Amino acid sequence: MDICCRFGLLNSTLHLPPLSILSRPPYLFPSFPTYPPKLAKFSHLPLLRRNPIIYTRTRLLCTSSQSSSSMAMEAPPEGYRRNVGICLINDSKKIFAASRLDIPSAWQMPQGGIDEAEDPRSAAVRELREETGVKSAEILAEAPYWLTYDFPPEVREKLRHQWGSDWKGQAQKWFLLKFTGKDDEINLLGDGSEKPEFGEWSWMSPEQVVDHAVDFKKPVYKEVLASFAPYFQ
Repeated sequence: MDICCRFGLLNSTLHLPPLSILSRPPYLFPSFPTYPPKLAKFSHLPLLRRNPIIYTRTRLLCTSSQSSSSMAMEAPPEGYRRNVGICLINDSKKIFAASRLDIPSAWQMPQGGIDEAEDPRSAAVRELREETGVKSAEILAEAPYWLTYDFPPEVREKLRHQWGSDWKGQAQKWFLLKFTGKDDEINLLGDGSEKPEFGEWSWMSPEQVVDHAVDFKKPVYKEVLASFAPYFQ
C-alpha cells in the first residue's frame, strides 16, 4: 500500500508529447472474494459502481519520441520509489478520487508501491482492489513514461522513519482503467489485506481532481490527465 503525504508546493506544469494508441492483447485478471461493507460516501459529489469481475481489453498509450520533460522517463530513476497510479473512470467519463483518512481535505487517485519483481500492471490491479475494493474494471491505456515527484523535506523525513528507506520521491507508472461495475462495489475498507487509507470518495472532473490534490502532486496529475484526455471526451 502506498502512503501518501500532503505537504509542499510544486506549481510548474510539464507537458508530455502527443500520444498514439496501440492495440494490445486481452489482459485478464482473476476474480476476488467479496469483502465487508464500505465506508461513507461523500454526499456532495457523484459516485461509483459494481458487477462481477471482468478484466478484459488492454490498450497501450505510447509516444514516437522521447519526452523532453525532466519528470518523464523511460525507466524509474535511482533513488525514487517505484509506484503505480490508477486513473479509474466511469461511463460518464468522471474520475474516481478519495479523501485521505489522515488529511480529509486532501483527495487523490488510487496509487501504491510496486512489490519486488511485480509487473506494474499487476500492481495497479492489486492496489485498486486493496484501496477501493474494486474488482470490476478493465485497463484501457498506460502512460508511456514514468513520472516522478519529489517529497518535500518534511515529508521525506517522516517517510524515512515510517518506511525505513530514504526515498527522494516516487516514480510512477500510470494506468487508465474503466470501471465496469456498480457504485455499491466501492468499499473503502479495501479487500481487508491492508489498513484503510480513505474516508470518502467521489466521481470528479479532471479539473476537480487536480484542484483537490496536494500541491506537490499537481504537476504529475496534470500530465497524467493530459495523457488520457482522449478518453474523457
